[in-house]
Amino acid sequence: MTVYVRYGGTGAKHGNEQKLRLSAQPCAAHSGARGGDGNPSGHLRPMTTARQISIAGLGLLGSALAHRLIGAGFDPKGFDIDAAKTAAFAKAGGTATSLDEVARCDVVLLAVFDTNQVEDVVTNAILPAVTPGVPKIVLCASTVDPDRIAVLIERAKPLGVSVIETPVSGSSGQVRNGDGVGLIGGDKDTIDGVADIIDALYPKWFYMGSAGNGGRAKLAINHLLGLNRLVLAEGLVFAQALGLDPKSFLDVARQSAAYSQVMDIKGAKMVSGDYSPQGFIHQSLKDFRLMLDQAQKRGQALPLAALNAEVLSACISRGEGERDNAAVIEEIRRRRKP
Repeated sequence: MTVYVRYGGTGAKHGNEQKLRLSAQPCAAHSGARGGDGNPSGHLRPMTTARQISIAGLGLLGSALAHRLIGAGFDPKGFDIDAAKTAAFAKAGGTATSLDEVARCDVVLLAVFDTNQVEDVVTNAILPAVTPGVPKIVLCASTVDPDRIAVLIERAKPLGVSVIETPVSGSSGQVRNGDGVGLIGGDKDTIDGVADIIDALYPKWFYMGSAGNGGRAKLAINHLLGLNRLVLAEGLVFAQALGLDPKSFLDVARQSAAYSQVMDIKGAKMVSGDYSPQGFIHQSLKDFRLMLDQAQKRGQALPLAALNAEVLSACISRGEGERDNAAVIEEIRRRRKP
């Protein structure tokens, strides 16, 4: 598979001539001006200046994406079923509106919870809002079933809606700060048409290939990430059981061969017990169930993923579903014999 990487971050405030190209180097990360693939001039196609952008879903991810868009000079409309989240979006500089109004916009960004909600919003809100002859693009940032999103993309296209996958690797805090990594899947011409928006959302993003591959990459990365969290939690509990101070041990581990970025993002939360959410326990369980389902369809066992799902389920049974996923350490601590 050829993977394309783009370094952007120019957003609405900058001219197209500053955009960076997806370079056709397999698994290589570098930048330049875009060319090839039907665009021999080496420049991005001009962006439509009159587009109205909207966001459906203003939770942890949606609010972080809204922050990116507003900071880049866009004026997004937004809706969430939770009125408090919609109000917070308006206070941050967005325009609060209804789901119907969100669906009427030229570019709709979805940051809802799961596959069912994505299908529901596209089928029952966005498709009925299509004006014949007027293109509409949907960016799906939700972590969803990649097979079902591929089917949805094919179903929506002849009805006037082009859907592309735009999931992101990173906590909501990382996304807000511009440190999320976009995993983009779908039609490249459609992606070209919203490249300035994607650049604003994700200063670094990869084109993963055809519809479904963005979600597949997201699940595989979340698999690695979730297991890193679990290992860190168990390692900290083990160090403490050995009589080591967890905070001091974490400082040493960060300098060791065992280092992972998870130590920076989740380590302090685990040590301090601060579980204010950047990613919920219940969301992590939803993702791991998706992974296990995808693996089962392909005849592949994922024993460590199954273990992590079991730990996450135990946390939820204790009422910890709304905590940050760093709270898996609490379940490890509970597994102590008298």
